[in-house]
Amino acid sequence: MAKAQSKRSNVKFPKSMTGIQGLDVITNGGIPKNRPTLLLGNTGCGKTILAMEFLVHGIEMFNEPAVFLSFEEKTEELELNVRSLGFDLDKHLAENKIYLEHVNINQDIIKETGMYDLEGLFVRLGHAVKKVKARRVVLDSLDTLFFSFNPQMLRLEFKRLISWLKEKKLTAIITGEIGNTLFTRHGVEEYVADCVIILDNRVINQITTRRLRIVKYRGSIHGNNEYPFLIDEKGITVLPIISDVLLQRSSSKRISSGIEQLDVMLDNKGFYVGSSILISGTAGTGKTSIAATFAYSVCKSKKRCLFCAFEEAPHQVIRNMRSIGISLEPLMKSGLLNFYYARPTLQNLELHFISIKKMIKELKPSVVILDPITNLMTEGPNSDIRSMLTRFVDYLKIEQITVLFTAAITVGSIERNPSDEGISSMVDTWMMVQDIEVDTERTRSLCIMKSRGMLHSTLVKKFLISSKGITLSRIVIKQNGTLTDFKRNAKEHQNLSTSNGSKDLVESARD
Repeated sequence: MAKAQSKRSNVKFPKSMTGIQGLDVITNGGIPKNRPTLLLGNTGCGKTILAMEFLVHGIEMFNEPAVFLSFEEKTEELELNVRSLGFDLDKHLAENKIYLEHVNINQDIIKETGMYDLEGLFVRLGHAVKKVKARRVVLDSLDTLFFSFNPQMLRLEFKRLISWLKEKKLTAIITGEIGNTLFTRHGVEEYVADCVIILDNRVINQITTRRLRIVKYRGSIHGNNEYPFLIDEKGITVLPIISDVLLQRSSSKRISSGIEQLDVMLDNKGFYVGSSILISGTAGTGKTSIAATFAYSVCKSKKRCLFCAFEEAPHQVIRNMRSIGISLEPLMKSGLLNFYYARPTLQNLELHFISIKKMIKELKPSVVILDPITNLMTEGPNSDIRSMLTRFVDYLKIEQITVLFTAAITVGSIERNPSDEGISSMVDTWMMVQDIEVDTERTRSLCIMKSRGMLHSTLVKKFLISSKGITLSRIVIKQNGTLTDFKRNAKEHQNLSTSNGSKDLVESARD
């Protein structure tokens, strides 16, 4: 009995990988092998592109020839449309790896003269499959093929079509339009198909987002959520909102912040490698300057950094940092510093992260900076943003990439908007920069609100930006004509220094 159970548990569901980034993750290995998959969606959601990419990847990655039977677009139009994605159909056609055919079904001239079926399609498709020895097939689209079938005949013929594809051991994608109330227009196809995937193209706050959902997958576990996907010059990328926290590693290595006095406040060593860091504060408090200093330090140590700017253009960041003694342009030319720049309103939040994730895979940076994340909060509810950020941070932790966010979050904003606290609670290190008034003078200050897993200073430090960079010092005030520091904070800091056996971290008072 035990042997029988063990034998059953070792049986794997046969799947065919699509080669599409993210889709094979949420399908747990691909679509059903030697079975048809129903791909549904509204106009412009990317059904034909996904189906074609499935065929091209099958040829290039798995040496599986393919047939594309179109009932709508002519083959010349189809070739032209997919060329923008870099699909070299001419090469595959010359090598007899793919067969394209347009089957003209003219609704104006067809007249019903009695009972009819798909026998002619089977003959035509069988000839095409035999010609290229196809293992993958796409039929585009179901609605044109079955436009005049009554529901009873449609169900019978659709079952015949699926049985024929299974008998020939073909992995197939059949596209179709989504219905108003049911998944398909006729409402019967989804019950017969083994796997049903729905694509959606929706507009929220004047921003278009494409999403994918697996409605049905017989015999296999799969992701049940909606997943955003992107179509660009490299094809389709699906963002699986899946994070395996068991794969996360916690490094004991440290990385410098680029500011010597800040490293001292962080147990004399700086941030943990692979940790998440938040720098929050109001406008003009120096958040971007701290982020750029960190990026400069990382690149000077011969490691790559990806700086994602959602507010200032890269050249503006480079110019502004030059005024504080940080020259980023040589690092950019060397390839150690790379920028991702996009206005938050350009696309949905999830699509920003898809684009960033693609750059991370190409560049393999040690550090990623997002400046500022609060600009993204206008593009959706804060709960959605926190969910996306959490999954993005989880992904970076798995990759052991240190991430630094900047955000316009203060203690006051958290009181007014409690959801802001969710952003600060998910990070490992949180630093607050703010403006304070000392002796009628505007002074920047910095304090470490938290830093998980390390002893850290509790002092509020004076934060000075000059042409020589950033320096931190003790805040002093004048009392009766003399300079006096915050004794309570100094005492706490001295206790910290004594407890970890390091030297006294309190600098001499400077005016």
